Amino acid sequence: MTNWLYSHLRVFRQSLVFSPPPGEYLALLSHSGSRGAGATVADYYSKLAMEQHPELPAELRRLAWLDLGSQEGQEYWAAMNLMGRYAAANHELIHRKVTNNLGARVIAGVENHHNFAWKETHGGKELIVHRKGATPAAVGVMGVIPGSMASPGYVVRGRGVEASLNSASHGAGRRMSRKAATQQYRWNHIKPMLEQAGVTLLSAGIDENPFAYKNIDEVMAQQRDLVDVIARFDPKIVRMAEGSERPED
Repeated sequence: MTNWLYSHLRVFRQSLVFSPPPGEYLALLSHSGSRGAGATVADYYSKLAMEQHPELPAELRRLAWLDLGSQEGQEYWAAMNLMGRYAAANHELIHRKVTNNLGARVIAGVENHHNFAWKETHGGKELIVHRKGATPAAVGVMGVIPGSMASPGYVVRGRGVEASLNSASHGAGRRMSRKAATQQYRWNHIKPMLEQAGVTLLSAGIDENPFAYKNIDEVMAQQRDLVDVIARFDPKIVRMAEGSERPED
């Protein structure tokens, strides 16, 4: 299931990559990964890495690694990058179909990965930078930092802060687990917030409710040295995976 929303988009400034003049627009924001295939790849090679490092204590087993000089490491690197290209293709197809059905003219777009790994040079060394819960924010790099189904998201431009490894958060971030959110909340708790925000919710699991997430504006304030805000999304029509379906983290 693809998560998407139609948003009211307010552009504050132009960028060389994201160039609409300041004003208000209709935007389509989607979050579609590799539809489970990427998670399967990661799970397979994570277990393989853990088998190769039995010396790690139990609390650190999930930090096991594969040497990129090994066959397994090269396999994982190739498979991960294939899943990244597959996810990007999913986004492109979703946006093309929706905009065609609307008869809309696309004037700008931003696509970026998170929870991914990149080869980069830092401090004169080639490193693998894995951004779990983060997204690239090198100088001039465009990104999207969403909030929740009832709170804003932002189009941003990276400022290239080396201390953060040219990274910024990829979203508001959860303040509670999916299980805790499911146990604690019901839709009658959420509906007044959605009505106040002017959001029409087509589908979603209760684990994705806005109370399960941190305050996006507080998160943005804490990383204002990492990115410049180019535009702001305000969600209006939201469709997310049903609670019975496997979420895409």
